[in-house]
Amino acid sequence: MPWIDTPKSDFLSSFEHFWNGWASKRNDIMLIACGSATSWIVNKLINNKGGLHNRVTRRLRVMPLSVADCGQILAQKGITCEKYDIISYYMVLGGVPFYWTLIKKGLSVSQNIDYLFFNEVSPLKDEFHLMYSSLFKNHQKYVKVVETLGTKAKGFTRQEIIEATEQNSGGALTEILSDLELCGFVKKNIPPDASVKNALYQLDDFYTLFYLRFLRGKSGQNGAWSKMVNTPRLSAWAGLAFEQVCIHNSAQILEKLKIAGIKTEIYQWKSRKIAGGAQIDMIIDRADNVINLCEIKFSSEKFVITAAVADNIRNKAAVFRQETGTKKSIFITMITTFGIVENEYSGLVQNQLTAEDLF
Repeated sequence: MPWIDTPKSDFLSSFEHFWNGWASKRNDIMLIACGSATSWIVNKLINNKGGLHNRVTRRLRVMPLSVADCGQILAQKGITCEKYDIISYYMVLGGVPFYWTLIKKGLSVSQNIDYLFFNEVSPLKDEFHLMYSSLFKNHQKYVKVVETLGTKAKGFTRQEIIEATEQNSGGALTEILSDLELCGFVKKNIPPDASVKNALYQLDDFYTLFYLRFLRGKSGQNGAWSKMVNTPRLSAWAGLAFEQVCIHNSAQILEKLKIAGIKTEIYQWKSRKIAGGAQIDMIIDRADNVINLCEIKFSSEKFVITAAVADNIRNKAAVFRQETGTKKSIFITMITTFGIVENEYSGLVQNQLTAEDLF
């Protein structure tokens, strides 16, 4: 429906007339209004103040698929994939079903990503501009905010966005951020010890993050992804992307920890008071007086906790307790692709999960 509602189409007023003048008088019609522009659905239909006010019977927000669901798409296509490879795809494509249907049988992960993005006829090479221009009017303003958010993984406060984009602090920016949040491109991270003013807006769309890091402003990159395998640049991106995979699939993590029935808050945390402070990949704040401090690591083999890594984790726990003043027990939880090596420092960890547990 958002796509049909073009400027000067008078679609919405015509639709109101159709529904109120004819369809609503019948009992044999169910209308399912849908569209990728969630903000349009919310603003034009759910929050309609005119002729469509209070006409919505049910709301169904279609969320991105989980890694397990995406693995089933590949299985239906006859593609056999290790869970590590499925997660590697997910870090690029997220849970958008259409993208997964484009993956070709008989190609490795690197070859498929080259096919999807890094060839002259790649099907997703120009997806970024097509997507934003089709979803938002004046999409350049939205793209400017998105590009700004893409420069810092831990996010920007509203004031920092204003300064970086030179946007006015009025209603226009509020609308842009709200639309991006409703459409799943941006999330607002507000830890319990922070005020709304200090909320961090973070880019939350896997494809957009991938595009900004590896595709924007680039051309003539045939086979570029295969050439980047095992480079520091790709490793740095993969670490951040795997964090997002874990957050997007947190329901499975709660299930594995046997706390799915306990009320929890999940958020990322960054020190704001102590110089040199700490950043924590994921906090699971539980109603049973426990906090899981999650350290997330992506690697092609078992992860080794060295003395330096152990000291870093202890420092994070100490800074978090000091700044937040929490009295809850803190459980150090490692989430890695293949587990951790048992050594003199591994006893620091109370819980460990692997890529298998996300399925």
